[in-house]
Amino acid sequence: MSWFGRLLFGSGDATMAASRTKLDRLIEENPVVLFGTSWCGYCRSSRRLLDSMNAKYLDVDLDEMDDIREVLREKSGQRTVPNIYIGGKHIGGNQELHDPKLQLPKLLKDVGALPSRI
Repeated sequence: MSWFGRLLFGSGDATMAASRTKLDRLIEENPVVLFGTSWCGYCRSSRRLLDSMNAKYLDVDLDEMDDIREVLREKSGQRTVPNIYIGGKHIGGNQELHDPKLQLPKLLKDVGALPSRI
């Protein structure tokens, strides 16, 4: 809830707690979570990279899940999208996802986000 909403309607502690629980569950239950928007070019770039690797990931559209946007900012310290978690760990955004130092193929394999070979 925005600062203006809290001013008008109160702190919404119960709502914020529910949103924190929802966010934590999304991150814990999925090997890769990309929080973004449909219109963001950096989000599309991150999706293209993950799709090109056939990675399994949860794509959370923050325009449709506005209730977790503020708690996501609090948890990650990041105000921009995409906001990406791999193996429960915040890795950052599109630039960090594309950074060779991340060793993305190995990281995705380690968390079980890549298809196994037959």
